[in-house]
Amino acid sequence: MSSMTSTAQRPVAAAQVSLRLLALEDAPVLARLEHENREELLVGAPLREEEWFTAAGQRSMIEQSLADGEEGRGVPLAIWLAQDGAERLVGRLSLSGIVRGAAQSASLGYWVGREVAGRGIATHAVRASLPLAFGALGLHRLQAEVQDGNAASERILTRCGFQEIGLAPAYLHLGGRWVDCRLFQLVDAGWREGTPGPAAAGLSPR
Repeated sequence: MSSMTSTAQRPVAAAQVSLRLLALEDAPVLARLEHENREELLVGAPLREEEWFTAAGQRSMIEQSLADGEEGRGVPLAIWLAQDGAERLVGRLSLSGIVRGAAQSASLGYWVGREVAGRGIATHAVRASLPLAFGALGLHRLQAEVQDGNAASERILTRCGFQEIGLAPAYLHLGGRWVDCRLFQLVDAGWREGTPGPAAAGLSPR
């Protein structure tokens, strides 16, 4: 076997990964990614109607997500990869269920297409979201729910400073059934202790 690693398989640098607010023009690409990665995504997501996998369905999702953002309930983001002189949308990251008051918390979710999985892109994207969550949004706590047995996602969160806080039986309805989830959290103080420099917005311009 050759020791050479193709560009498509090579780990990427943090500077190659950026987060951008979802836009309506992202719908066709997201529909393609959802369709191509349908089997993988269905394992960790609610059952979807067929319209979800179309450009029209993704436009509706984006419109609703942006409306939720205007109401302060979440931030829907696209994960972009810069490579070989071009940029492309390769996945999604969301800060959802934002709760103010005493909690000041949100739920973190993310995925990347299998074509680029295993190259550190999701890890870079999660790290890029932290200045947004704890800086611009002023949150105290992020929680991520990982289906029990999803070791890859657990590793991503651990690398980004999250700590496992427990196992929640039958916590989420994913892939058509109620599944156990491991709960991870990162709090503002823990992030700032491990992050040099001032907090930044964490978003790149479109």
